[in-house]
Amino acid sequence: MRAVRLILSVILLCGLAACGNSKFRTYRGPPVTFVVVEKAERKMYLLHHEKVLKKYDIGLGFAPEGHKEFEGDGRTPEGLYTIDRRNPDSRFHLSVGISYPNEADREYAKAQEKEPGGDIFIHGQGPRHQKSRGDWTEGCIWITDRQMEDVYAMVKDGTPILIRP
Repeated sequence: MRAVRLILSVILLCGLAACGNSKFRTYRGPPVTFVVVEKAERKMYLLHHEKVLKKYDIGLGFAPEGHKEFEGDGRTPEGLYTIDRRNPDSRFHLSVGISYPNEADREYAKAQEKEPGGDIFIHGQGPRHQKSRGDWTEGCIWITDRQMEDVYAMVKDGTPILIRP
């Protein structure tokens, strides 16, 4: 009986310890009302109205100059979009989706007889890219896994994001 209690106690303690390592954080501050990305500066700002709540150094797509036009071009979109989904099981730790392509993006690509691409996210590094630096994504915006945990908690679906050159 004593051995069973000891084993149950160890299991309970291990379970509580695992809770402390969760990638899902809680945020109780002012809501993020806008996200601004400055591609040239490699900065991302989380704003509550005009007040900067957080500022991050970022990496971009492997061809960072210019607006994303086509699938596979390695560019990060520019313009006004929204955060429209989240992926808790991302291979890049955590991710929040950006609503690219919009109607104008689709129409432009179609006129060129190409696909606009999609699946543009703000994401972490994930296990494969822990030592990666610079611009290496296929058009996404990346930050560290720890920073992504904060963004995932702070930025809600429907939040506008302005990506500037």
